Amino acid sequence: MKVVIVGGVAGGMSAATRLRRLDESAEIIVFERGAHVSFANCGLPYYAGGVIEDRDELLLQSPESLGARFRLDVRVRSEVVAIDPDARTVTVEDFETGDPYVESYDELILSTGASPVVPPLPGANRALSLRDVEDVDRLVAEMASARSAVVVGAGFIGIELAENLRRRELDVTVVELADQVLAPLDPEMAVPVADRLRENGVRLELGTELTRIDETTAELDDGRTVPADVVVMAIGVRPETVLAEMAGLVSGERGGIAVDDQMRTSVPHIFAVGDAIEKRDAIGGDAALIPLANPANRQGRLVADVIAGRPVRVKASSGTAVVGVFGLIAAATGWNEKRLRASGRPHRAIHTHPQSHAGYYPGAQQMSIKLLVDPETDVILGAQAVGGEGVDKRIDVIATAMAGGVTASELADLELAYAPQFGSAKDPVNMLGYIADNLRTDSIRTVQWHELDALLAGGASLVDVRTADEFADGSIPGAVNFPLDELRERVGELPVGDLIVHCQVGQRAHAAVCLLGQLGRPAANLDGGYQTWDAGRRANVPIVLACS
Repeated sequence: MKVVIVGGVAGGMSAATRLRRLDESAEIIVFERGAHVSFANCGLPYYAGGVIEDRDELLLQSPESLGARFRLDVRVRSEVVAIDPDARTVTVEDFETGDPYVESYDELILSTGASPVVPPLPGANRALSLRDVEDVDRLVAEMASARSAVVVGAGFIGIELAENLRRRELDVTVVELADQVLAPLDPEMAVPVADRLRENGVRLELGTELTRIDETTAELDDGRTVPADVVVMAIGVRPETVLAEMAGLVSGERGGIAVDDQMRTSVPHIFAVGDAIEKRDAIGGDAALIPLANPANRQGRLVADVIAGRPVRVKASSGTAVVGVFGLIAAATGWNEKRLRASGRPHRAIHTHPQSHAGYYPGAQQMSIKLLVDPETDVILGAQAVGGEGVDKRIDVIATAMAGGVTASELADLELAYAPQFGSAKDPVNMLGYIADNLRTDSIRTVQWHELDALLAGGASLVDVRTADEFADGSIPGAVNFPLDELRERVGELPVGDLIVHCQVGQRAHAAVCLLGQLGRPAANLDGGYQTWDAGRRANVPIVLACS
């Protein structure tokens, strides 16, 4: 059996090495148009910033090492430019000789990845992207004589780049068309990330578009200019499907290569994996583009199993991702509330602000967690977390729970490792389960930060149950202060009509709501308390309430 693989990073190389482990007799050829294979593309921003000092650390394998260990025929600087599905051949352009040649195959795997989006604006030819080692070499070379940089796009890669360019002491501006950084997060969850960027000298131009790139400046859509010795495009990526389309492979509704649950394309004997394909979304069940390393590597392994005759089924993806921002961690899995609202899907939001470990043990760091739940089925629809250490752990636990079919209320039953320096007896994930169970079984009502103004305008009263000192330090307009410890004795002084109760993060307000209900004054809890409301206020993003 002769297997040809197009693309020597992530999915492609995972397929090649797995297939060799399964079949010693197979002939395996890998074509890679770049100069390197199996490199750590997720580490590129950190080499640019000097965190990774040795460039060779990015080069995990070489054609020679792969040949010696796995007997793979790896050909770099070799681009497959055409596929003949009937003859089962590919046409290859050798960049070293300039001569094309034809190679046959029994099975073909496409792992062509995704390419950076570069808008057609004046001066765009000067902009850099960051896809491979050659790209980061160019970026490092330009930074050597630069004093300023513009990063276009405030997604995961854009934020990583902004941090690492600041490490090189450049004047950094991030230009983002959306009103927030990190689109996978909801607005109130993204605010701490924007704060941390600004605190570290990154200029954020949100709700703004780049219109022109000049020699040392970039022009914004309002006519202002910002210094731009270096410009890097990090708007996003699109699947590389040109080769597949030329061969007659069917594309999906999102523009990626369409594959079945065994990674087969619409053309016999041609498979596809990685960022070039459409995956199945774990929440909605529909097609999705999820350009992440973990799914690509997993698909590479699975396609090798299929070719070797093993039964497999590719599971849906929840798009779990994480990023570090000057010591802050932001992570997400599943759908955010923006997407749920846009799709009209019923949902319930839960905000908490726990400590990373037991508060009495030194060094505890606060995090903010948002859990999104189907109110009818208790199914977890997504989660986001922002804060210090422990954020990635909690999102990974929730992503695992989602994959295993654990409901939101059942998070309370997870037995998670506990010692004071690592967590709490009631882990933040367990606490989410307790709250979800309260909302599901005890008729506890909550109000979201973006619903508050309309409810107050409709006649509800807001009761702040924090201490008088906390209230004096900052309060929500229109709130009246009734500290929790005084509430029993002062219940008769509460305003008439509907009550909404809040504290700093929601825990004391929950106790107040339980108490008031038993005293004949039913109330709703402002979910996430003052801290969530304050973040939402500062997000300054219009919220449509029709589908909430």
